[in-house]
Amino acid sequence: MKTFSATPADIEKKWFVIDAEGVVLGRLAALIATRLRGKHKPSYTPHMDCGDNIIVINAEKVKLSGKKMDDKIYYWHTGHPGGIKQRTARELLEGEHAERVVTKAVKRMVPSGPLGNAVMKNLRVFVGAEHSHAAQNPEVIDVAAMNIKNTRSRA
Repeated sequence: MKTFSATPADIEKKWFVIDAEGVVLGRLAALIATRLRGKHKPSYTPHMDCGDNIIVINAEKVKLSGKKMDDKIYYWHTGHPGGIKQRTARELLEGEHAERVVTKAVKRMVPSGPLGNAVMKNLRVFVGAEHSHAAQNPEVIDVAAMNIKNTRSRA
């Protein structure tokens, strides 16, 4: 028996929409990363982008467990001496670009390098319930109903 290795002609990509309202961030990001890589498919091939396209809506309504809302800090550097800056997760979620919290969480769960960059292009994150990909007829994935722990967070 030969080992199956997917080629670009074998890969079929589907579209899925996920509502992030009330879902714990880490559990949501882990599920999205798995779907983006294609690990849920029997035809998974590690060196190919065989995952699906994921649309996340209501990214600003995601939950963080424990005291992460105030204790989790996102750092970046301006490139100038002494130019390190920081924001808490609360500041990001209440700010102008709330979708970056979900995007960063997923990006840190996929491999770094060219394959990870290609996989991240299949993720679209939106603030609010509207998205611009209705023409693709995405299927709905109810992450909140999969496990009771997906929505439970201590605040």
